Amino acid sequence: MSRFIDKLKQVSRAAPQAMGFKMALAAPSRPRMLIVASLAGADVDGLAQRVAGVDGGLLDISGPGEGAKTLRRVRKVVPDIPWGGWLKGGGGGMGPLVKAGCDFVVFSLATPLATLQDGEMSRVLQVEESLSESLIPAIDDLPVDAVLVTGGQREHFLTWKHLMVFQYFAGLLSKPLLVSVASTVADSELQALWEVGVDGVVVGVETAQPVARLSELRQLIDGLTLPSYRKLKKTEAILPRIGGGGDTVIDDEDEE
Repeated sequence: MSRFIDKLKQVSRAAPQAMGFKMALAAPSRPRMLIVASLAGADVDGLAQRVAGVDGGLLDISGPGEGAKTLRRVRKVVPDIPWGGWLKGGGGGMGPLVKAGCDFVVFSLATPLATLQDGEMSRVLQVEESLSESLIPAIDDLPVDAVLVTGGQREHFLTWKHLMVFQYFAGLLSKPLLVSVASTVADSELQALWEVGVDGVVVGVETAQPVARLSELRQLIDGLTLPSYRKLKKTEAILPRIGGGGDTVIDDEDEE
């Protein structure tokens, strides 16, 4: 399993916060929501400072060959975090990316099956928040390790509708959930995302934003209150109901 997916699953499986005295002892070791820095280009100037505090990096990749070259450049500058590739076009096998040290790959529903047939990298399925409700449960049966929900929330503020959509995804899926947000996301918004079941946020790295912005987000997330009830549906077995209902039980005493 990839380094990033391993950390993501630790967050997803985090137990509810304990009550009472044990809470203070357990809190520091509890996993927190992850931050993924998303890079549209290959500019490495000041990159180490811009991605300080993040848990993983993500590069836009138009093709495995060119993407492998970019990945090597970025990993040379920031080698301490797992890097993934976000497929934005092109075709061919993932061999070059694997050799370049790609830890995971993000791909959309439109990606050809043959592109990921080697199965050597962890897979993150990217879906739009407008995905039909009837298709969401089917994601759990796909050979993917996590789900990334994208939409208009990255360029704009989060709304109550976004929160409802993310909670709906989290409630139906047992897989870890990532969402795309703007770098200006506030601590109250991060707290709301955490409480509805979001395991990590993907934030774009832009030259216009402050160099230390992602590091500040890390501090905000580390300061979030871990709720006593969080996404318990992911740890509960959902048992199917067979048939139209149980048999009617007749009390023997009443019958007599």
